[in-house]
Amino acid sequence: MDARRQAVPHAAGKAGGSRQLGDQKAHRACCRAFDHGRHLGRALHRRHLPRGGRIRAGELEHPQAQRAHRAGRARDAVGNLPRYAARPASVNLGALIRQTERRLRAARLHYGHGTDNPRDEAAFLVLRGLGLPFDADLGRAADPAKVEALVEARIKKRIPAAYLLHEAWLAGLRFRIDRRVIVPRSHIAQLLAERLHPWLRRSPHRILDLCTGSGCLAILAARAFPRAEVHASDLSAAALAVARRNVNEYGMRKRIRLIRSDLFAALRGMRYDLIVSNPPYVASSEMRRLPAEYRYEPGLALAAGKDGLEVVRRLLADAPAHLFPSGRLVCEVGGGRKNVERAFPAMPFLWPKDEVFIAGRASMAAVSRMPSRRRSARG
Repeated sequence: MDARRQAVPHAAGKAGGSRQLGDQKAHRACCRAFDHGRHLGRALHRRHLPRGGRIRAGELEHPQAQRAHRAGRARDAVGNLPRYAARPASVNLGALIRQTERRLRAARLHYGHGTDNPRDEAAFLVLRGLGLPFDADLGRAADPAKVEALVEARIKKRIPAAYLLHEAWLAGLRFRIDRRVIVPRSHIAQLLAERLHPWLRRSPHRILDLCTGSGCLAILAARAFPRAEVHASDLSAAALAVARRNVNEYGMRKRIRLIRSDLFAALRGMRYDLIVSNPPYVASSEMRRLPAEYRYEPGLALAAGKDGLEVVRRLLADAPAHLFPSGRLVCEVGGGRKNVERAFPAMPFLWPKDEVFIAGRASMAAVSRMPSRRRSARG
């Protein structure tokens, strides 16, 4: 017993003899009283027991002391166990995706960089973070620790998943990306997958991807029209370095020519059957209100002046000189359709999608020759 604790003495009984009935009743009453008095915090034992902290064989020890000793022995045993790190509970892919989805949903993130909801974003982060294909067996085991850093960065720093994974998927193809380029998500990709039917009368022989960024539209155009020669231009040398990696990865170095140019400045004398472009089209007021995720993208690829049409105006003015007579311009403007139609009321645009217009060379040339007062009558 602990020598620092005060002992509560019991009256000693007669040695070697039997107790009388009255003594037994008194003894039981006394013991009962001390059993119920555990709150005293004192060791309960007989006065004649030896000091030294241990009970000898045949001697009595209070149950409270017995429990304390058992707990102490358990602690000593735990102290001798090997100290291995605890293993995370096993979980399958489907459960991990659902857990991640709940975390993303609770964080109230913004989507739009390849996914538009927390479920798809969670699947993208988990599957690709583990290096698995999108059709992986969701019943297989998964280690949450391997994707935890990605999920934490997505939630706490609002970094788009595509930048965390250094890849984006468009029209079923993977493109290597980083913050030197915007995350590929152009609506023109679907039109190219359909070979721009029915808006193109014949397959183009020469194609230009203006403001190419990661090179994704140039690669998709080359795949859609295998016999076409493709040029891809961008003002940013850093963006062209990313595009070059993607072009090389798809084995199209001989088919796609990369050109550094401020729109058509370095393309004098060159003409094309088809020009595709996903230019900057975000208005200044909208730039200030962009969610945090979009601020990771290069501003040069987004901002387009007061009304978002600064680059589009230049494209419409200069494209006719770089198109063959039957050539077409396919241009993405995001949510700016009303602004475009208001700024160019006389232009007979075709709108295969609300975000994309198609304009022919002849109509663009005719509008560009109109007096500026007539062109801006509704502007």
